[in-house]
Amino acid sequence: MASILVLNGPNLNLLGLREPSTYGTATLADVESICRNTAERLGFSVECQQSNHEGVLIDALHDAGRRVKSGELIGVVFNAGAFTHTSIAIMDAIKGADVPVIEVHISNVHQRESFRHHSYLSAVAAGIVVGFGIDGYRLAIEGLVQQKRCEQ
Repeated sequence: MASILVLNGPNLNLLGLREPSTYGTATLADVESICRNTAERLGFSVECQQSNHEGVLIDALHDAGRRVKSGELIGVVFNAGAFTHTSIAIMDAIKGADVPVIEVHISNVHQRESFRHHSYLSAVAAGIVVGFGIDGYRLAIEGLVQQKRCEQ
């Protein structure tokens, strides 16, 4: 069974505690449960990883690109957190690894501070889901699977 990598960046380990008025009260474990249930319903498995470290995320993207080419993985659902707005290195990793990525944001970043309006990742993402709370992860997985099926 092919897999989907759900990759979460900095501070997402604090979901449920950090700014609940913006991010809600659901935890990262709740997000991972939604992802597993959605993927299983669609015939895929899910691997979840969270890191506060840019290099760890880059390494995960490089590995994901290799695994997509081997058929083990269909792509990545990625909430890069604040790295979305700052990391050219993560953008280059997505592009260089040639890995399908669906960019996800829990909040509507366009309704927030102006520095959050720009994403370095959007230009290299296969799709973007913004502002649907943690349900955005379900939408992202469904979108990734749909794109994969359209390729076949």
